[in-house]
Amino acid sequence: MLKKSLEKIKDDYDYILIDCAPSLGLITLNSLVAADAVIIPIQCEYFALEGLGKLLNTIKSVQKIHNADLEIEGLLLTMFDSRLRLSNQVVDEVRKHFSSMVFETIIRRNTRLGEAPSYGESIIAYDATSKGAVNYLNLAQELLKKNS
Repeated sequence: MLKKSLEKIKDDYDYILIDCAPSLGLITLNSLVAADAVIIPIQCEYFALEGLGKLLNTIKSVQKIHNADLEIEGLLLTMFDSRLRLSNQVVDEVRKHFSSMVFETIIRRNTRLGEAPSYGESIIAYDATSKGAVNYLNLAQELLKKNS
């Protein structure tokens, strides 16, 4: 149903983003079936690497059965804290194993990013000058450059 709904409006937009919860439930699977590409956010924490393997297998299954055109746009490192050795190790491991698939932009851990949803606002509307907002704007520029 989502794919049919998006077909009706997709020519009106350059990009349509579907933000899913960090789970592999029906809504996420439905979104993968409807999408052209997926950005995989990876928290810079140990268990995120374990979940990445499961998600990649799920994406392969969706590609095989429901959406052969689904592409992985890239892997986005998030919740990065340069003071933590684990964060730096996760970045190194992901870049080592997935090199060209990893976005240059890293979303750093930022208090303002955590506050924005509680006010019902995007980070840009809440505080466009915060480090988190700047990180997401850099990601948008990277995506535009990659797809132009």
